[in-house]
Amino acid sequence: MDVDPMEAVEAALDEKEAREEAGKASAARLNTWVAITVAIVATFMGICKVKADNIVQGMQQAQADRIDFWSYYQARNIRQDVAEASLLQLRIVCPTTDPPKPCAEGITRYEKAIEEHVARRVELKAKAEDAEKRYDALNFRDDQFDLSDALLAIAIALLAVTALTGMWALYWVALVPTAFGVLMGLAGLLAWPIHPETLVKLLS
Repeated sequence: MDVDPMEAVEAALDEKEAREEAGKASAARLNTWVAITVAIVATFMGICKVKADNIVQGMQQAQADRIDFWSYYQARNIRQDVAEASLLQLRIVCPTTDPPKPCAEGITRYEKAIEEHVARRVELKAKAEDAEKRYDALNFRDDQFDLSDALLAIAIALLAVTALTGMWALYWVALVPTAFGVLMGLAGLLAWPIHPETLVKLLS
């Protein structure tokens, strides 16, 4: 059976056009998915940014509280040392039995001052340590947001290349950092105990 050359050429052209149309349709679908993914990722990054900024403000406040409380603690130490030295001097100078009224009043006053300083030191130390714990807890979550931001930035870069090349395989590759970035962002938002130490140290 003879094959008409014109029909063969037309069939080949039709097949080529069909492939081109399929390719265009696939590229259009890919670009649509890339646009949707970028929009979702950018929105999620915006939400995480607001929360991360609030956490950084909390860290700054905790850091300021920690410095203030330890400063007050050291000041109380100095006051206690001064009071103890003054009390010792009074006890050396004043007679041990039936001391004069000024001596007795001075000794009582310094003893009370020392007790007050000791109590305030304990209170200030507890507050300083609490501020340190607050700072560490907030820093833990800040690390999660930093990691999320880095992963999602990589994902957006890969999605941009995907849109240029039209490669579906690259789109699926871009979803890997996207998934991990979203996971770390959710961990920061919901206070999940997910903290890849090695990766965090690498980025620190």
